[in-house]
Amino acid sequence: MLQEGVGTHLAWSYVMLVLLHSIHSSFASPTHVPEKSAVAPGKPGVTLKDVYETVINFFKPVTCRHKGKEALVPCHAGGIINSTECSKNNCCPSKHSHDLKCYVPSKDNLQLAFRLFLLGALGFFILGCLPLFCCACFQRSPRTNPLRRANKKIEEIMRNRRAYGEETDSLL
Repeated sequence: MLQEGVGTHLAWSYVMLVLLHSIHSSFASPTHVPEKSAVAPGKPGVTLKDVYETVINFFKPVTCRHKGKEALVPCHAGGIINSTECSKNNCCPSKHSHDLKCYVPSKDNLQLAFRLFLLGALGFFILGCLPLFCCACFQRSPRTNPLRRANKKIEEIMRNRRAYGEETDSLL
């Protein structure tokens, strides 16, 4: 009985791990380029600034898709630069024959709505499954479920029967 609970818990843990990993990788910011790939052994891999930037990038998605109605804002990096330097400055290189070679990405409201919808759906899913998970855990526990506790009278009768059974076995 204990192994059934451990197996189910382990399976749910793996499902949640895969789900959270897929959500995190699908929301990676397209304009964020890590500065260094190697991490010094004495320094932590994730800093508070990195976490803050990730949260900000999640709630303020940007896109390099240009709509015909929008006016392009030149990138703060400077004058004429190539596409690599433009990407390093979190700007969008122009692929068409615009006057600007590098411009600031525009806000992506559709992506923001999609992310907020998924965040709300995940919250409702967790709130919906939480009572079921708690009931499943507490149902197996003899401390919280009175039906799992041994009845004192029945326990005393069983002890007497065992003692009587051992006495009769020793006589034979």
